[in-house]
Amino acid sequence: MSCDGLRRRYGRGARSFEAVRGVDLRAGEGELFALLGTNGAGKTSTLEVLEGLAPPSAGRVRVLGKDPFAQRRLVRPSIGIMLQEAGFASGTTVRDAAALWAGTMAAPRPIGEALALVDLGHRERVEVQNLSGGERRRLDLALAILGRPRVLFLDEPTTGLDPESRSAAWRLLRTLLDDGTCIVLTTHYLEEAERLADRLAIMHAGLIARAGTLPQIVAGEPATIEFALPADSPANRLGPLPPLGTAHLARAGDSVRIETHTLQETLGRVLAWAGGVELPRLQARAAGLEQVFLRIAGAPAHNPTPEPTSAKDLS
Repeated sequence: MSCDGLRRRYGRGARSFEAVRGVDLRAGEGELFALLGTNGAGKTSTLEVLEGLAPPSAGRVRVLGKDPFAQRRLVRPSIGIMLQEAGFASGTTVRDAAALWAGTMAAPRPIGEALALVDLGHRERVEVQNLSGGERRRLDLALAILGRPRVLFLDEPTTGLDPESRSAAWRLLRTLLDDGTCIVLTTHYLEEAERLADRLAIMHAGLIARAGTLPQIVAGEPATIEFALPADSPANRLGPLPPLGTAHLARAGDSVRIETHTLQETLGRVLAWAGGVELPRLQARAAGLEQVFLRIAGAPAHNPTPEPTSAKDLS
């Protein structure tokens, strides 16, 4: 799957809006690519073009070497699509829904196998309208993999799933990857992207703001140390913090936040400074995807937003 210079515009003339403004993406066999984005970033518009549901306004798109829109008849048998929400006719059972979908395919999986893969075999006679929200998402996933797709598009696949079902879905996706399936995933669960993705891209305002492997994306981002000053710590118990090198220190009320590129060294200095005094809510975290995502989104990573201060003010 690839796209080069992908653009998608809605409307014409002065009132037109360009939701995707020149995007380049690549995903290969046996790879899971996570496409993340802030609200209105353009990821759904991008995904619809990759899936062949809409033509690009400009740019080149290829799925399995073909144009997924202009050559949809040739591409469709080899791709699976799981939309954010699917519709089923009233009164349709789980098995009937799967059988109806299987009837559109040349060589689908056995229906029982597909339902078993998402742990819905025991619910095959239940009407879809009587399924829980999580069970409906699992049915959506079963239909998406029914045709043994070589490229699988998943739009928020684990929304509404309980932790056990989400873990089971992750195991299924890893099995598909081991079989060589290329998976393109959108998700609001950043932990899901961190756990599953071989490579990621974060969209913002119609553009790719950051792309690469997880280590590449978080490279350069500082680690954080956070704690609260003890309520009963007079100045003679905790003196000023020692010099922290290039670390950035900020304080909001009794909350202290330190950003550093040398986590172990800085944490050691903080603990030595505290001595035997316990620091409430002490946390030390390496840079993560959420931190990068919030920075791109322009949203504060913590609330309230700390104000810059100096070490001497922490006595």
